[in-house]
Amino acid sequence: MRRFLLRALLFFGFANPAAFGADMNLLTSQEKADGWQLLFDGQSLAGWRASDAPGSFSVKDGAIVVRGPRSHLFYVGAVEHSVFKNFELKLDVLTFPSANSGVYFHTEWQAVGWPNKGYEVQVNNSHSDSSRSGGLWGIRDYREVAVPDGRWFTLVTRVVGSRVLTTIDGKTIVDYTEEPNPARPKGLEQRLIGSGTFALQGHDPGSEVHYRNIKVRALP
Repeated sequence: MRRFLLRALLFFGFANPAAFGADMNLLTSQEKADGWQLLFDGQSLAGWRASDAPGSFSVKDGAIVVRGPRSHLFYVGAVEHSVFKNFELKLDVLTFPSANSGVYFHTEWQAVGWPNKGYEVQVNNSHSDSSRSGGLWGIRDYREVAVPDGRWFTLVTRVVGSRVLTTIDGKTIVDYTEEPNPARPKGLEQRLIGSGTFALQGHDPGSEVHYRNIKVRALP
């Protein structure tokens, strides 16, 4: 019932009237001048490739809908040849109750399982996992809820050198600098700064998250 009510609110625009703006998945003139590039065309999964269970990803109303069994959607498109080192990634996110997802960076295509390489920026506002949106899962977790379910928010990840900065709607969530030769828990040995692509996580069948306005700019 709770999920149904939330869907109704979103449909009628009460949860966030800006959710149906005409500027979705486009670049402004200023963004183009600043070097931003789109990774998602708002209509298809062109430039993306799903692991495990491709059916966990679809496109509806200008957003990537993530719902279904564990799977990861890797960016494999032409922008920067899908290899990013220093960058700023910006995307809008909408979570539903008990949703759990994540945005990986410096990762690489992997056909099965949780990505071994790269960091995961957590997307989770009410799942039983206490690591919340904007944190670096398993490395620098964030325990507070910055934005509740049912409201679009803008998640930005900026990586320059060994420093990772994440923000939600302009609020700094994590400001982390990777130390030389960092100790990592078992299973997270490759959570390291390097280079690679991005991936969106489908965590479990009970989780639903929407992504739109996925934009990136390479930094020196």
